[in-house]
Amino acid sequence: MAGDREADNKEKHEETIEKFIQVIAKNMNLYGIPPSVGRLYGVLYFADEPMTLDGMREALEMSKTSMSTGVRSLSEVKMVKPAFKKGVRKDLYQSEEDWYKSFTSLFGNRWRKQTEMNIEEAEDAIEELQTLMEKTEDEQLLEELQRDLERLEYARNYYLWLKDFIRTMESGEIFEYIPKKDK
Repeated sequence: MAGDREADNKEKHEETIEKFIQVIAKNMNLYGIPPSVGRLYGVLYFADEPMTLDGMREALEMSKTSMSTGVRSLSEVKMVKPAFKKGVRKDLYQSEEDWYKSFTSLFGNRWRKQTEMNIEEAEDAIEELQTLMEKTEDEQLLEELQRDLERLEYARNYYLWLKDFIRTMESGEIFEYIPKKDK
């Protein structure tokens, strides 16, 4: 009887972890990471030891190529890092266990480039409208140009604020304002 109960407990434990790994995968999808790569992160997070690509492939029943691509994607956003174990020749990987660090890195990587492009586009549009204002004498067009310039300047200022916010996230300064919830 005790053996059956322990087997049931072990199965319930595995089911609970698997359900949470699914939650991780869904959440990572919000950040543009495919659910399969989110599952990979979840498996690495709950692994007791660093894993090889073969071990990941077996755990997730996916191709080694998919595992390699997933590990590379997660490494780029600092959610997975190489690990070393004496006597193991194959590459080993483990999850970054500091989710705060992972989130700030992922958020920064995903948002920084787009925000900088948006600032550039807004500044280009502002410059074009200012040039048009200098060339036209049409009062109605001048009013429209002025309204649109104000909108573009508002948008640019928002993106500049967002750039500061991203810097605050990436530097860890955000935790001075919103402290981490440790244990």
